[in-house]
Amino acid sequence: MYIFRKPGLTPILLFLLLIGQSCEKKVQNESKNSQILAEDVQETEKQGFDRELAQKYGADDYGMKKYVLAFLKRGPNQDLDSVKKMELQAAHLANITRMAEEGKLVLAGPFFGNDDLRGIYIFDVQSLQEAEDLTNSDPAIRAGSLVMELKEWYGSAALVGVNETHKSLMKKQIAEN
Repeated sequence: MYIFRKPGLTPILLFLLLIGQSCEKKVQNESKNSQILAEDVQETEKQGFDRELAQKYGADDYGMKKYVLAFLKRGPNQDLDSVKKMELQAAHLANITRMAEEGKLVLAGPFFGNDDLRGIYIFDVQSLQEAEDLTNSDPAIRAGSLVMELKEWYGSAALVGVNETHKSLMKKQIAEN
C-alpha cells in the first residue's frame, strides 16, 4: 500500500487500469465479431455455398458477376450468294467455338425467326472494349452481314460453367449439320 501514498504513482496506476479495461473490452468485441463471422460462414455453408466454385467462376457475395452482352443484328451486306453465305456461316461458327474455348464467350446462340435481331453473345470479359475486339473477330461482323450492340450485364456467375456442361450434352457439333 506504500505505492499508493507515493506522490505521482496513483495517476499512473489508474491510467494502467483504464488501459487494461479498454484492452479487455476490445478483445471481447473482437471475440464477438469472430463468433458472428463464424456463424455467418456456418450459415452460408448450410445453404450449400461452395467457396472454391465461387472463386473459380469469379462470383461476388451474391453469386453474380459482370458480363458483356453482344446483340447481333442483321448488317447492311446481305447480297451474298448461297455459297458465300454458307462459307461465312461456317467461319462464324468456328469463331464462336474459338472464343468459347478461350473462356471468353460463355453463351452464344441465334434467335428464332427472321427478324433483324439475329443472335446474342455473352462475354466473360472486364470491359466493353475487350468485348468489341472479340466481336470484331467474327467473320460475319467483318463482312458486314452482322452488326453488334454491346451492353454490360450483371448475371449469375454460374454461366461460366455452361460451356463445360454443354459439351456433355451435345451429340454432334453444330457445324456438322
